[in-house]
Amino acid sequence: MKLYLDIDGVLLTRKQGVPDHVELFIDFVTNNYDCYWLTTHCRTGENKALNYLEKFYPDRLMKKINNIKPTDWATKKTEAIDFQSEFIWLDDNPFEAERAELIKRNKLNSLLVVDLDLKNELLEIIKEIVTLRKLISTAKKS
Repeated sequence: MKLYLDIDGVLLTRKQGVPDHVELFIDFVTNNYDCYWLTTHCRTGENKALNYLEKFYPDRLMKKINNIKPTDWATKKTEAIDFQSEFIWLDDNPFEAERAELIKRNKLNSLLVVDLDLKNELLEIIKEIVTLRKLISTAKKS
């Protein structure tokens, strides 16, 4: 299953701080999913995600995220999503046009909105990912 990751608001707080439990979160997603960047730091063929994050993350975390794959999109992040595959998309602020595209393709349930202002948000997101994956697997079997 593919997992698409935003950076600002998901892997960094609004004040560009490292959120609580980020190492556990990164371990979980990179060990269990085929991960892709879906961020303004990786668009129109330029992958600046790692260069951006290395300012905030220690080397041990950078090694873990080094294999997250780039995506290419220009206007809407949904341009980069492989709708033929099962996926989960983590973002803090998807645009209405992106939500509309997910609705049109009956994939709105694949979007998890992250709010790092909430306590232990990344731990809660891990739980939501596990639940969502089970729901998608069950629906696929039906």
